[in-house]
Amino acid sequence: MPEQKITTFLWFDHQAEEAAQFYTSLFPDSRIVDVQRYGEAGPGAAGSVMTVSFELAGQRYLALNGGPVFPFTEAISLQVNCDDQAEVDRLWDALTAGGGQESDCGWLKDRYGLSWQITPRRLMELLADPDPDRSQRAMRAMLQMQKIDIQALEDALVDGAATGPAS
Repeated sequence: MPEQKITTFLWFDHQAEEAAQFYTSLFPDSRIVDVQRYGEAGPGAAGSVMTVSFELAGQRYLALNGGPVFPFTEAISLQVNCDDQAEVDRLWDALTAGGGQESDCGWLKDRYGLSWQITPRRLMELLADPDPDRSQRAMRAMLQMQKIDIQALEDALVDGAATGPAS
C-alpha cells in the first residue's frame, strides 16, 4: 500500500497503545501497524511506548505518548459516517463507555478526551435536502439531540410537514 501523504497525529499522555487497540477494535479494516519504543535518550522511559501507527477503516493515524502537555479539544474531531442506527448506537455506546462524555448534535468525547462525530449518512442527506423547509426541520430536530436518532429525524419531517416550520 502506498504511503499516505497526510497522516493524523494524535498526542496522548501515556495511553497511545491502549487507545489504538481500542479504536482498531471498533472498525473493520483496522489494525496496529507499528509500535516504536523510547530508547535510552528518552524523553520517555526506555522501553516504554513512544508511538503507535495504526489504521482505522484503512486510514493511517499516528499516536504519540508525549505526556500531559497538550490535551485534546473539540477543535478537532474524527467524524464517522454511519450507515444505520445500529452502527450509530454501537459506536456511541463504545466510545462513551469507561468515562466518555456525550455532547450535542452527535458529538462525544471518548475516555481519552478525543472528540468524535457519530454521523448517520441519513442526517447529511436530510441537511442537504433541496427543500429548505425539510432541511431546516431536520436541523431543528438534530439540535435537540445528543446521539443522533434517525427515526426522530424522519418523524420531524412528517410532523413538521403537518404543522409547518417552527418559529
